[in-house]
Amino acid sequence: QVQLVESGGGLVQAGGSLRLSCAASGRTFTMGWFRQAPGKEREFVAAISWSGTTRVYADSVQGRFTISRDNAKKSVYLQMNSLKPEDTAVYYCAAQSVQYSRTDYYEIKLYDAWGQGTQVTVSS
Repeated sequence: QVQLVESGGGLVQAGGSLRLSCAASGRTFTMGWFRQAPGKEREFVAAISWSGTTRVYADSVQGRFTISRDNAKKSVYLQMNSLKPEDTAVYYCAAQSVQYSRTDYYEIKLYDAWGQGTQVTVSS
């Protein structure tokens, strides 16, 4: 069973940067980041294929966030720049422990391992 542990959240002013990390135990394939703001549904942020050659982003973070991974360390990262107050949320690391011939990076139901979440707060 895959376990995920996030770190790196915190409080930052608008325009600032944060880097989230997620360490996995067990075999993972596609990995991603989702976020959930108070009173809202959990939403897709970014995902990366096992090889790292495919990276996809939500329109709201495109150009500001960068997802990366280090398979030797079984870790995935989310570099967040030019943060906005609307980026405030609990950020969750997620993984697909099944290798799909053609996965849907945006489909939350395909992610079967989740971290506990880390709070990111952006002040205006």
